[in-house]
Amino acid sequence: MERNDALGFIETYGLVSILEAADAMCKAADVELVGYENVASGLISVVVRGDVGAVRTAVEAGVKAAERVGKIYSTNVIANPHPDVEKIVAKHVIDW
Repeated sequence: MERNDALGFIETYGLVSILEAADAMCKAADVELVGYENVASGLISVVVRGDVGAVRTAVEAGVKAAERVGKIYSTNVIANPHPDVEKIVAKHVIDW
């Protein structure tokens, strides 16, 4: 992870919702789609990385898109994550 990269997360229920979110996120801003995590019972999270402003824009767009077809459970933007957070992301997020 580059020093100034931010991480953005959206967690929703179902594949269709998370696909809508991921598509909107990548179209809305210059972010890298890191991957996804199928948590349990249909909960799926998607993670993007990039400049703080781009990640915020991407998460906002992803939420709007996913809400049209499903329910959002949580969202988060970490503006300047500690380098050790990358260990968690690398371990639990599946490359797209």
